[in-house]
Formats: sequence, structure tokens, C-alpha cells
Amino acid sequence: MTQETPRDDSLLGLLRGVEDFSHKVFPERQHLFDELAEGQSPHTLFITCADSRVVPEMITQTQPGELFVCRNIGNIVPGYGEMLGGVSAVVEYAVMVLGVRHIVICGHTDCGAMKGLLNPDSTKDLPTVEAWLRNAQAAKSAVFARKLEGAEAMQAVIEENVRLQLTHVRTHPAVAAAMANDAITLQGWVYDIGDGTISILDEAANRFLPLSEAIKREHGA
Repeated sequence: MTQETPRDDSLLGLLRGVEDFSHKVFPERQHLFDELAEGQSPHTLFITCADSRVVPEMITQTQPGELFVCRNIGNIVPGYGEMLGGVSAVVEYAVMVLGVRHIVICGHTDCGAMKGLLNPDSTKDLPTVEAWLRNAQAAKSAVFARKLEGAEAMQAVIEENVRLQLTHVRTHPAVAAAMANDAITLQGWVYDIGDGTISILDEAANRFLPLSEAIKREHGA
């Protein structure tokens, strides 16, 4: 059995990581980085949680320059005009300037933001987080209306939040215009940290599909 190298969580460890990238990884991909130095043309705006366990490029096996990533607590997209700021600017820039062809909103299991949404007492000393989570309140209401509890409620609110944020992102003028021209597709995902699987929202059927089924449907589209 091979032993893992002990994790160095110091600032020095970060600097050594950069050194390793500069001396080993970067030279091996010199041609790619030469191209990227001239500009970017990502195909997908990937909106996901700031959770350190969610690594978009690793999950999707994409290269630098392919994803335009927006991360925040709870993979939230405030409805247009509700809270104009960083997320709204990212959406507008990605669609109108970069011309992304896809938007993916990716939630995940064991999400601290969704735990806070279900248990507001846990965020009472975090006023900024509490205010931010108001953009997900409708997801909580949908779960409470179904009278779910425990792990079932947690999974449901994660999924409902993805549905809700897809609704919110459609209110952004840049997205609405791109959709009217069939220039963009939207998709919702839930990433299971424990088993490495992704489930994909089928909005027509209003259910999350296993990845294999979603691939078959996309292939046949």
C-alpha cells in the first residue's frame, strides 16, 4: 500500500506548490499557456459553491481556458436587480463578452450553506451569510412544504436550490437574450462528494438523472 504524502497546510506549502507548478507543470504545457496568454474563449460558465471540496476542472476533466468559473457560498445567482454585484457581473460578462455557450449551476452534497438555510440559528452570528442565503429561501420553502426532515430534507434543499438558481439566472437580460436566440443552454447538476457522481436535472421531467442517462439523452439530442 502506498502512503500519501503528508499535506502541508502552511503558507510555505502553498508557495512550494507554486514553485512546483512553475518549474514542472507549466513547462510541460507551454504551448497551451502561450495560447491562453493571448486571450480566453471558455465554452461554459460554471457556477458552483466555494466549498473547497468542489474542484470544477477536476470534476469535468477540463483544461485551463475551458471553464469560466464563478464560486460563492451556496452556488447562488440572485435574481436580476435583487442584489447586483459580483455574480451578476460574471454572468453578464460571460454571456455578452466571452460568448459562453453553456451555463452550469452545480450544487453538492454536505453543503454548509444549505445546512445553514435549513437551520437559521446556525447563521445568526453571520449576518452577511444570512443575508446572502435569502436568495435561496424559496428552496427552503419548497422543502418545508413537503414536510421533509433529516437527510431527506438536506438532499431535497440542495436539489431545490439548483432549480431555483436556474430560474434566477434566466432573469438576467444577457441570458434571456441568448436563450431567445438559441445561443446558450442551461443545466443544473448535483455533485456527490462521497462517491464522485454527478446527477443532472431534467427540467422537463423535473427530476435529477444519473449521469449515464443524461449522456444518452444528450447524445441522442
